[in-house]
Amino acid sequence: MKRFSKIIGTGGYLPETIRTNDDISKLVDTSDGWIFERTGIRNRHIAAADETSASMAEIAAKKAIEMAGIEAGEIDLIIVATGTPDRVYPSTACLLQQRLGIQNCVAFDIQAACSGAIFAMSIADQYIKNGAADKVLIVGSEICSRLVDWNDRGTCILFGDGAGAVLLDSSEEAGILSTHIHSDGEYENLLYCPNPQAATDKNQAEKGVITMRGNEVFKMAVNTLGRIVDETLTANNMEKTDIDWLIPHQANTRIIAATARKLKMSMDQVIVTLENQGNTSSASVLLALNEGIRSHQIQRGHVILLEAFGAGFTWGSALIKY
Repeated sequence: MKRFSKIIGTGGYLPETIRTNDDISKLVDTSDGWIFERTGIRNRHIAAADETSASMAEIAAKKAIEMAGIEAGEIDLIIVATGTPDRVYPSTACLLQQRLGIQNCVAFDIQAACSGAIFAMSIADQYIKNGAADKVLIVGSEICSRLVDWNDRGTCILFGDGAGAVLLDSSEEAGILSTHIHSDGEYENLLYCPNPQAATDKNQAEKGVITMRGNEVFKMAVNTLGRIVDETLTANNMEKTDIDWLIPHQANTRIIAATARKLKMSMDQVIVTLENQGNTSSASVLLALNEGIRSHQIQRGHVILLEAFGAGFTWGSALIKY
């Protein structure tokens, strides 16, 4: 019997504190109008001092488990995508496993920056298809605000905190139709965050904050995401009109609009959370998926294209029949 991966639950969590564009304009030379025009962002959520990637992941995961109507102990595999782990080790996935009270499952983190959720979905799909797991919990959880230099106008306006989760189960019906993931380390210096502890010369260590050459990243993202749309459609012998919903990584409205144009889709067919969440890195696609499903915009039988682009560079897509 052929096995497929099917979505049975989603969840999300956003911290209570909101930082507006006006708040940021008190820190750097900018304005609400300037930020919104260039990015599409007005607000972003900021984690409280006592919140961690694991604590946010727990809330999002429990919501996905509740929607799925299963017991946490039924989960075979936990994959957490994060660039802001609670500890170097153990993994945030192991910390989440302990918080959920699960003892007999595999748990590990992956780091693919903003593409992390897509990479995790691709890995989970392989586990389910080959029979190594039945139920897989995927969480993207990020506290980007702690990696941002709040004096750098080019990056501090972009990022927010949050966690998104999706629970997959094995099924005889097609759910995840295909995943496509790619990496190219040639462009490592266009978007990166140093690890000061790993520096060979501590006196020369860079600060552990996000550094980005925005214009170059923008051009690469638009071109790369255009190519992966073609790759995904070709692999599934589908036309653009076969896609019901686009769920893009929430980085910039201009990048999102360019991908929608590539698919000849109306923005009414695109789930956009960017305005009030900012870029939550690996959490963004899962947060948008959760919003689309819980708002009942996405219905069973709809075909969804998820796509993301992140530091590395990494990029990927997942085509899903919900």
